[in-house]
Amino acid sequence: MEKKAERYIREHSTPEDKVLAELYRQTHLYVVNPNMASGHIQGKLLEMISHMIQPSYVLEIGTYTGYSAICLARGLKPGGKMHTIESNDELHEMSARYIDMAGVTDRVIQHTGRAQEIIPSLTCTFDLVFIDGDKREYCEYYDIVIDRVRKGGFIIADNVLWGGKIETEEAMKDPQGYGIVMFNEKIRNDDRVEKLILPLRDGLAIIRRK
Repeated sequence: MEKKAERYIREHSTPEDKVLAELYRQTHLYVVNPNMASGHIQGKLLEMISHMIQPSYVLEIGTYTGYSAICLARGLKPGGKMHTIESNDELHEMSARYIDMAGVTDRVIQHTGRAQEIIPSLTCTFDLVFIDGDKREYCEYYDIVIDRVRKGGFIIADNVLWGGKIETEEAMKDPQGYGIVMFNEKIRNDDRVEKLILPLRDGLAIIRRK
């Protein structure tokens, strides 16, 4: 997105609250690859979608430092629960601290480990799934969750435009980029779902199970 357009959108959207602003700042100061945090505009979109759906159960693959988890948890139906999975155990303390500061600890269940091993142990059917883990494993994540999403439920996948390089030879040579290419083609050819790619930030795929 062009910088001018991005600034205009930010200035005309609800401001980032203090907890999320502090989390975003601390992520950039102390964590490797801080651009992985959702940030203000994408975070607000996730929060809005969650409020629109009012899910009882949300699954997130890729907690990172907790920004998107906080945003998604804020839209849960009263009594609803969010399961969020992060493979990097070094990030747990930071994400847990900010989830608590945001006042959503009672709604968020944090898991540490591989999503492929944790998801089969969960018994709920999900209204909303956010995929933002290892790009090489997006297709695996999708295959595991698609039958765990209720009919009419949604899957959102991040980074599906891969920095604007999705149709380049560079993406095909990069294992992470190749994972995104294969995921996009998988969704494109899956008639069980409706899909739309939004050119927000690094691209969000909105997928609805029919």
